[in-house]
Amino acid sequence: MRVVTWNLWWRFGPWADRREAILAVLRELAPDVVGLQEVWAVDGGENLAASLARDLGLHWDWSPSPAPERWQRRIGDDTVGVGTAVLSRWPVVERAVLRLPAPAELDDGRLASYARLDAPGHRIPFFTVHLTSGGGPARAVRREQAAALAAFVTAHRHGTAHPPVVTGDFNARPEAPEVRLLRAGGLRDAWAHAAPGAPSGTWDTANPYVAHADGEPSVRIDYVHVGPPGPGGLGRVLAVRRAGAGPVDGVWPSDHAAVVADLAAAGTAPALASGGPGTPGW
Repeated sequence: MRVVTWNLWWRFGPWADRREAILAVLRELAPDVVGLQEVWAVDGGENLAASLARDLGLHWDWSPSPAPERWQRRIGDDTVGVGTAVLSRWPVVERAVLRLPAPAELDDGRLASYARLDAPGHRIPFFTVHLTSGGGPARAVRREQAAALAAFVTAHRHGTAHPPVVTGDFNARPEAPEVRLLRAGGLRDAWAHAAPGAPSGTWDTANPYVAHADGEPSVRIDYVHVGPPGPGGLGRVLAVRRAGAGPVDGVWPSDHAAVVADLAAAGTAPALASGGPGTPGW
C-alpha cells in the first residue's frame, strides 16, 4: 500500500498552476491513500480534494476548518475554506474529526481527521493532521495537540488487524516533544526506513516558496507514522522517501515536499521489508 502525506499550501502563490503540478506528482506516484493538509474549497465552487480525487479516480473525504477567518484574511477572500482531506483507493466507511485544542489567540481551526478505509482483507484506520505552526507559545500548543491526537488515534484504531497510519504536517522537527510523544505511544516514524543519506527536508530552503526562511536549515516537519505491524507483517514499512520536492514544468507544487511510504500487505517476506542496509522492517 502506498501512503502519501502532503501539505498543499492552501490558496497561496500561483495556486491554479500549482494545482496542475500537484496532480502531476500524485498521478505519477499512483498512491493508494493520501493525507492532505491546507486543502481549499470555494463556496459554491471547486473543492480541491474532490477535483483531485476525480482526476485520479479515488474516493475522497473532506474536513473543513470551523474557523477559517485568519486564513481568509491572508488572501483577502472570505469565500475560500481550508481543511484536511483524505483521498483513497477504497471507500471510506467511517469518519470522525477532532478540532485540535488551542488558545483563542492561536486558534485558526486546525483539525485531525480519521477515515476508516475498506481495503481488501483488513480495514485501515487512517489519520491526517495539521498542527499549529510557529515558535514560542506554539510549541506548548503543539504538545497539547499531539496528546489530543494520540487519544484520538487510540479511540479509533480498534477492530482491525491493520495498524493505524497517522500522517500530517506537525510543524515540528523529529526530536521535538510533540513528535516524540507519538513515538512514546507506540507509533513509529516511517522515515527510519529511508535510504541512508536520502534528502529528508520537507520544509526545504531550496524551494522558492520557502526562500524567505532567512538562513534556517531545511527540516523534516511532515510525517507518516505507523503502529506495530499486524499478523504476517501487515502494515510493515518497506520504504519511504520525499516527492514533489522540485518544479513540475517550471512550477513548484507546494511549499512542502510530500512524504511517500510503502507499507506491506500481510505475508510480505521480511527480506523485502528494509529501507536500507541493516534496517529491519517493522
